[in-house]
Amino acid sequence: MAEAEEPATYRPNPTLKRVERSFESLLFNSRWPMAPFYFGLVISLAALLLKFCMELWHFILHVPDAKESDIILGVLALIDISLTGNLILIVVFSGYENFVSKIDPEGHPDWPDWMTKVDFGGLKQKLLASIVAISAIQVLKAFMNIDTVFDPSKLAWLVGVHLVFVVSAFMLAISDRWGSGHHGGE
Repeated sequence: MAEAEEPATYRPNPTLKRVERSFESLLFNSRWPMAPFYFGLVISLAALLLKFCMELWHFILHVPDAKESDIILGVLALIDISLTGNLILIVVFSGYENFVSKIDPEGHPDWPDWMTKVDFGGLKQKLLASIVAISAIQVLKAFMNIDTVFDPSKLAWLVGVHLVFVVSAFMLAISDRWGSGHHGGE
């Protein structure tokens, strides 16, 4: 009976392995050029803060002579800027955490839990929810101004775009739910 030959054990080429490791290291480190983008968003947050302060000052100066609808519109404008700031923070923290480097919340007892737990799917949901809220405020502001400036075409566009955002958010939530059901073992 012939003795069965054992297959040769695989021995990777050391030169190719070094090339592979170098290439993977380059790919892994290519995430760092994203960091300046997030820093730029922090600067834009500072610019948004300046705009918020200017709007707040304008709002406070005009409150004594303002109608109720003007006060509501002023508050909506402040909420709109605030939601945009929240949107920037969501992108900065979760984008940095997901694509650049882990953030160590150790030693920061007031660190919000969500900041280190938002995955890419959660980021998409938070972004779309913020965009829907901002869009809703724009529609509400147009509706509040309907007696002074009524432009049916503009209002139709605002409502249409808002509905597109709402449907998109709904479809994304459904697809994420279906995806997690198939991949999450539910």
